[in-house]
Amino acid sequence: MHAVILAGGKGTRLRPYTTCVPKPLVPIGDTHSILEIVLYQLRAHGFTRVTLAIGHMGHLIRAFVGDGSRYGLNVDYTDEPTPLGTIGPVLNLLPALPEHFLIMNGDVLTDLDYGAFLRRHMQAPAPVTVATYRREIRSEFGVLGVDDSGKHIVAFREKPSVPFQVSMGVYAMTRATLNRYQPGQVLGFDTLILDLLAAGERPGSDPFSGYWLDIGRPEDYDTANEQWSTMQHVLLPVSPSAAD
Repeated sequence: MHAVILAGGKGTRLRPYTTCVPKPLVPIGDTHSILEIVLYQLRAHGFTRVTLAIGHMGHLIRAFVGDGSRYGLNVDYTDEPTPLGTIGPVLNLLPALPEHFLIMNGDVLTDLDYGAFLRRHMQAPAPVTVATYRREIRSEFGVLGVDDSGKHIVAFREKPSVPFQVSMGVYAMTRATLNRYQPGQVLGFDTLILDLLAAGERPGSDPFSGYWLDIGRPEDYDTANEQWSTMQHVLLPVSPSAAD
């Protein structure tokens, strides 16, 4: 099984932690970088090949990960001199990718079984399957319902919560879905989903209720470090030495 990890972003929201190192290499719990954790997880979940899409400070990622042998993986690289969006870097790789493969952000901490997720996609007719997570926004105010005139209150809710599903930054992809796009073009996840919907093709949702953190902001990074001592045994299903 093959995974493409998107690791080319500048990590501007995570500064100052990303001033000297790319976001995928920031340490969690002073033991492993985010990217190392992901690589160990992928190996434990049955993946054998990984392509790292690198850009900003990519030479540091290349020097750190190398050929992936110490993780029990075959790792190669694709360079992104200019930002191509979430899906754009993958377009140049299509001839070398299997029919079904994984795409994921390089700053995700989760105990999602990536292998089982990809296999579920392979059994479904969806052009792409998105790992989704339930979030909710709680209003700080009482919410009023008013009639069309705006002069009469017809309903009231005290600080309601609005639930919704968000993308976890993990996608199971079928190669044919991307054949319609030209290599080198900028292609974001949002554009891909809107194009599929406009064409009458329905992307799949794979709801997940386990542990998930998108390390995009300093407060998220602080949370990850605070929780590492209790979550390490979950996020590292095998000891790093087992990959040697």
